[in-house]
Amino acid sequence: MRVASLLPGATEMVHFAGAADALVGVTHECDYPPGVEKLPKLTSTPVDSSNLTSAEIDAAINARLTDEGSIYALDGELLRELDPDLVVTQGLCDVCAVSMDLVEKAVSGFAERPGIISLNPASLDDVLADTLKLGGVLGRGEEAEERVAALKKRLDRVEESVSGLARPRVACIEWLDPPFSAGHWVPEMVRLAGGEEVFAGPGERSARLTWDEVLEADPDFLILTPCGFDVARAVEEARRLPELPGWADLRAVRGGRVWAADANSYFSRPAPRLVEGVEVLARILHPGVLGDEPETPKAARFAGPHPAASRRRIR
Repeated sequence: MRVASLLPGATEMVHFAGAADALVGVTHECDYPPGVEKLPKLTSTPVDSSNLTSAEIDAAINARLTDEGSIYALDGELLRELDPDLVVTQGLCDVCAVSMDLVEKAVSGFAERPGIISLNPASLDDVLADTLKLGGVLGRGEEAEERVAALKKRLDRVEESVSGLARPRVACIEWLDPPFSAGHWVPEMVRLAGGEEVFAGPGERSARLTWDEVLEADPDFLILTPCGFDVARAVEEARRLPELPGWADLRAVRGGRVWAADANSYFSRPAPRLVEGVEVLARILHPGVLGDEPETPKAARFAGPHPAASRRRIR
């Protein structure tokens, strides 16, 4: 089977299921596992976010949303040349991937129309179920089942480790300017890690907030998870936050409990690595509960306007 993945999370799922050789094309944002970026790129976007602030990115996206509800372009000619048997896309977020309308238009003229799977997870269980579904379609059902079972055991370990501990109030912020709550699977991740998300319930969509609302909620922990950003980029964007009126009065700020996380890898992308995101959260909310930490930096404490002030990292 030849697979065209129009969603970075789906690309990760295909690899996770052991079917990496089936991939013939991916998006311009697919970056995991290493090496996948060498495959043909089926998508592009006019929004170059590398040198823009959060506010500038938000404005650029809103200005460029097309009638099809997407900021992405799909290379229909390349898709035809790659001749996939299966196209994997999504309908969850208009600014996260190519819209379903663009995909339908692109394949409408194919001599043999490829199969289309649209992934629309709203919870961590949905993400794992989608992983199993893709594994089955690709003939790797047994391998996918074994690996997903291992992920569920890791989640069980986290839940058992935090059982009976005090559950701090947590605000995960999915975008910083303007601020957005982190919905979908993130509230579930917070619960599994031993906290209570204050702005969104399990499965709810992310919603626009104001910093006044964040200040009024006054959470015990503030977790900065700007969609698509790694730790360094999240910390860089967070430099502006101490300028907000009332910032220094926040309970999380006074207690040194503001963290910047690698959202691109472990929070915003619906893929198996969300399980690592749960483990990251557990280590932030309840230090020491999971013992030794893995080697890759996944989050850093934000202690002020300078990244060098970060005193602890989750690895």
